[in-house]
Amino acid sequence: MTAQLLDTKQQYESYPSRRILLIEDNDMNRMLLSDYLAYFHYDVMGLPEASGFFSTLELFQPELILLDLKLPDIDGYSVLKAVKQKPKYSAIPVIVVSAFAFKADQDKAMKLGASRYFVKPVNLNELVAAIEEELAHFSN
Repeated sequence: MTAQLLDTKQQYESYPSRRILLIEDNDMNRMLLSDYLAYFHYDVMGLPEASGFFSTLELFQPELILLDLKLPDIDGYSVLKAVKQKPKYSAIPVIVVSAFAFKADQDKAMKLGASRYFVKPVNLNELVAAIEEELAHFSN
């Protein structure tokens, strides 16, 4: 496992730091995912809820959003819909990382504009690869 993690890190070390906004209400999940992504040189800002989302979006200017669907104040579908309806932010890739495992949940998120959908517990190497693919498309 450690060798695989080091190989994966070396693969992405040449990339400049990229900004990711992580909306995840579970403190432990948010901390672990933030730390993992920081290890790969991502600049991660975490939010425990969606309130203040658009002001944070404006200030932080993320290049990618990781979004949980089950949030304490606003459901993630509403956040996703709002982001994709604003021309200023609609091009930012949104990767959903959720415990909602039903195909209907995935279909709904994808129809609202999600780029990818991962079911928790997520394979972190696959998530980093997906982030890199989305960032490559976003920067072009």
